Amino acid sequence: MKSINDIQNDIIEDFSMYDDWNDKYEYLIEFGKSLPLIDEQYKTEENRIHGCQSRVWLHPELKAGKLYFYADSDAIITKGIVGLLVKVLSGHTPKDIYENELFFIEKIGLKEHLSPTRANGLVSMINKMKMYAFSYNEVNK
Repeated sequence: MKSINDIQNDIIEDFSMYDDWNDKYEYLIEFGKSLPLIDEQYKTEENRIHGCQSRVWLHPELKAGKLYFYADSDAIITKGIVGLLVKVLSGHTPKDIYENELFFIEKIGLKEHLSPTRANGLVSMINKMKMYAFSYNEVNK
């Protein structure tokens, strides 16, 4: 499996194919459509990420020492954003997840092209994923 940094570099390369942010948004929307559906049983208040303008659910599962994330959103751009985060972080050890910096967001210019409420939502998603990783790591020490 690729490292977190390798996956981030792949995303940077994918986004670099587009010059215009409308095309990048289209790519983000299409990416969100490819996100595997989260089981309806996980669309609970407990799994909801607060701080997002739209509704976003995130469900973690630890399997064989690796943390996997399943997510969904009721907004298409937000679904693409959480999909990118899932692609980068899912399938790695909790320690790798909370110790790695997410540099792809700045490199592709995502945060500066989001509304303030979507940017806050992005930070909330990252914080929640890192919190889950930290929690799972602490439990498994």
